[in-house]
Amino acid sequence: MRRYLAELIGTFCLVFCGTGAIIINELTQGAVTHAGIAITFGLIVAAMIYALGEISHAHINPAVTLSMAVSGHLQRKDVLPYISSQIVGALFASITLKALFAKSVLLGTTLPSGGVMQSFILELILTFILMLVILLVANSKNKQFTGLIVGGVVLLEAMFAGPISGASMNPARSIAPAIISSHIEHLWLYIAAPIIGALLATGAYKLITIQPDIKTIQL
Repeated sequence: MRRYLAELIGTFCLVFCGTGAIIINELTQGAVTHAGIAITFGLIVAAMIYALGEISHAHINPAVTLSMAVSGHLQRKDVLPYISSQIVGALFASITLKALFAKSVLLGTTLPSGGVMQSFILELILTFILMLVILLVANSKNKQFTGLIVGGVVLLEAMFAGPISGASMNPARSIAPAIISSHIEHLWLYIAAPIIGALLATGAYKLITIQPDIKTIQL
């Protein structure tokens, strides 16, 4: 239960800070800026990895959880509790933001700014890169820098891809604001693409590395 609660809290913080930055930027006519939003997402991910990593490995992302289970770094029995905790935490965050910023229409919902398939492919590739970095760095000699490196990748991808697809890379991050704001028209995209991208990254990881002992993984 400690691990599940950690995933709930971590995902709450991610969605509250990340989509909160989007909402405040919208309501203040750009005071946070696009760069500020990307930095917020990167920093909160890094902070949660360092704060909660020793408890739950700080997945805070259903796509990461599925990938970890497929790669053998998470027991299958933990998949559903992890994902449920992440979605509940994300929903609590969006409900809180709705109460604080009732004027926000989208609540930070991820929506494609161009073609749907363009955003689908972009989200798939973004998540592939993120998941591959997570798997490789967390089992390397530099694993003490996992939070900084993973947070940096999130920041990097949000910086350049955010204006097109929203750079979600995380089904829980997209599910919560979409449901609470009632803008679910493209939600399938932000569930399917990150999951496919993360699973493809798992396959690539297995191809280019020797499978490590499960106990060596530290996120």
